[in-house]
Amino acid sequence: MRISRSRSVLLAGAVAVTLSATALPAAFAAPSSSAVISEVYGGGGNSGATLTRDFVELANSGSAPYDLSGFSVQYLPGAPSAGSLWQVSALTGSVAPGGRYLVAQAAGTGGTVALPTPDATGTVAMSAASGSIALVSGTTPLTCKTAADCAADTRIVDLVGYGSAVVREGSGPATGASATASVARAASLTDTDDNATDLSAAAPTPVNAAGQTSGGGTDPGDPGNPTEPGTVRVHDIQGTTRLSPLDGKAVTGVPGIVTAVRTTGSKGFWIQDIAPDADPRTGEGVFVYTGSTAPAVAVGDSVLVSGTVDEYYPSATTQSITEITSPRTTVLSSGNALPAPVVLDAAALPAAYVPSAGGGSIDALPLEPSAYALDLYESLEGTRVQIADTRVTGATTAYDEIWVTVAPEQNPTRRGGTLYSSYTDQNTGRIKVMSLDTTRPFPVGNVGDVLSGTTTGVIDYASFGGYNLQATELGTLTDNGLRREVTRKQKGGELAVATYNVENLDALDEQAKFDTLAEGVAVNLSSPDIVSLEEIQDDNGAVSDGTVGSEATLKRFTDAIVAAGGPRYAWRYVAPQDGQDGGEPGGNIRNVFLFNPHRVSFVDRAGGDATTAVAAVPTKKGVTLSVSPGRIDPASAAWDDSRKPLVGEFRFHGKPVFVIGNHFASKGGDQPLHGRYQEPSRSSETKRVQQAAEVNTFVKSLLAADKSARVVTLGDLNDFAFSPTMSALTAGKALKPLITTLPANEQYSYVYEGNSQTLDHILTSPGIRRFDYDVVHINAEFADQASDHDPQIVRIKVDGRR
Repeated sequence: MRISRSRSVLLAGAVAVTLSATALPAAFAAPSSSAVISEVYGGGGNSGATLTRDFVELANSGSAPYDLSGFSVQYLPGAPSAGSLWQVSALTGSVAPGGRYLVAQAAGTGGTVALPTPDATGTVAMSAASGSIALVSGTTPLTCKTAADCAADTRIVDLVGYGSAVVREGSGPATGASATASVARAASLTDTDDNATDLSAAAPTPVNAAGQTSGGGTDPGDPGNPTEPGTVRVHDIQGTTRLSPLDGKAVTGVPGIVTAVRTTGSKGFWIQDIAPDADPRTGEGVFVYTGSTAPAVAVGDSVLVSGTVDEYYPSATTQSITEITSPRTTVLSSGNALPAPVVLDAAALPAAYVPSAGGGSIDALPLEPSAYALDLYESLEGTRVQIADTRVTGATTAYDEIWVTVAPEQNPTRRGGTLYSSYTDQNTGRIKVMSLDTTRPFPVGNVGDVLSGTTTGVIDYASFGGYNLQATELGTLTDNGLRREVTRKQKGGELAVATYNVENLDALDEQAKFDTLAEGVAVNLSSPDIVSLEEIQDDNGAVSDGTVGSEATLKRFTDAIVAAGGPRYAWRYVAPQDGQDGGEPGGNIRNVFLFNPHRVSFVDRAGGDATTAVAAVPTKKGVTLSVSPGRIDPASAAWDDSRKPLVGEFRFHGKPVFVIGNHFASKGGDQPLHGRYQEPSRSSETKRVQQAAEVNTFVKSLLAADKSARVVTLGDLNDFAFSPTMSALTAGKALKPLITTLPANEQYSYVYEGNSQTLDHILTSPGIRRFDYDVVHINAEFADQASDHDPQIVRIKVDGRR
């Protein structure tokens, strides 16, 4: 009998099957006369393999086409357990009389030769040595796990067991399958329903419906590799929307000039048609994906590419990349001139960033490259472009990426970045630059530097950052001398309070990290009186063994501050319950207060622990805390799996000051600005708004007891000054966000994807009327950074409360 399975839209190994147009047999005892599984190979991509993917091949020995609509190929491990399930790959189309049908399955890391263009693709990682393959009428997974039970399932058209498979036809499974050998039927496609007799081991020879083989040749009757262009051009593949009208379809002889080659990561090359059409929506470049195999072409080659068009989504919420997969390439000539690059500059950019789909997908919307920047970039996907003298807006990363702007007058910051100032005013000129030249070191640049001269390459898309320029020719970096800031020292009557996210600091970190962070406190922040720290971990960091204390971490940090010329700080914190406060697993992240006991005193009130809520206690002289240090309502659902705010009562010159250290929930899970859903959902915002409301309620309780109470709320709030989070935190004018008191081009403390933005904040209550506030830029704009956040400081004139 023969078995069929459904086709997955993802790339995978392949299965060959021979099919018949006759009715399905009731059991294995009645062999099919025309529809069979002709070859099975599970060693693709394994060590020693030549082919990069597994496959199953079907064949039709009948005289009429065999319709595979609604059929599937299904795989079961050779020795199935109680939890083993049949894995389904759906099929479409049909098998021609005397023809083959190739089902690609999972790819491995080995091998050098791609399969011929598959007719269907699944994601099953088949065993090289043992397994069962079924051709099934339907796509519902089989449930049988013995040969007898499967023989009774009338949906099974054919079945092949190989190696030591329990589920097989006849006297035993086919033998000899390995990383270098498939099991296959003879040319006659004889099927006696005895796998041990009907199939034998040999080198794998996959053939698709077009008669193509893995070596790029053909079976008899195939017209051979094309030497003339086919009817499809690149702009036909790209189409007028983000999705190719040819997605999932085979194309033959697509002409183009190779404009760039990628030899690392997702390998492949880009081609561009030198005879473009007149429609600005239809791109002329496309990426040809060769998987783990290095491309056998060179820049300047004139080629004809055959393969399958695929829309590849790097993640569920991103846009897709249009590719030609499983390629066969004919090189017609070499050394050809490349098409002239499209110049990307401020004049070329539309004013708007992206069309709206009311929160839905923009995939199917017609492109409007003259109206929207993301539509322009999409219309240039795979196309050769050029930028010139672009200012750096995001420093070089550890992944050799740098962000620049082609619109230098667009929302510039004082120090050379590009300000992100609202949800509706996106910076259209930002683009990430990477290099395809692996022989030269990537330039290390800071915000405000310039990538001088011309940079040329092709437009690509990635899950992190969206559209990017894969440079074949990189400009020269001009250092504009960005320096780390040093804030002024507080005066005698000023209380200096700072916030600093020290990025998962724990006692196991290298001393260099401690020293750099310590210099930031002692020198750049000029030794504040109080420092509210975020992201202090327990003493063994990510080791998950029940440790929750941070004494060793804080001892090393405060020692390093002394060594850097700062004071001997004391500290206070509330240790979290193990595994309850989010962050890196095992790290038990928390907020911590450092304070200089020679300048300010901490009011200790016993009883504060991980689960006890701090409360405002009215007194005749104002307000005090029930516990100090304490945490704001730690049992509230707002703080589930999240850092709880730390509240402390200090005294400066005999006057009480209340400090609330915060680290709100991250933006993880939000849809990207450049993604396919527009406007993007900010799902993480819900929890931050709840957290902000909790803090606001607590501040109001302090003010209800003493309307002149001096309250400083600060930390990494993970949200913008214009966000609903900030509205919830400042409700009722309980707090004033100090970031908005700065000039607009200085309102940032963090740089993400080339946008200078504010995630860290200091807010003060109405009782604090005289202050001097500063964001101290020492990290976010630099390639070499101790943290990805810049610290902030406020100097308060406590004696001037009225």
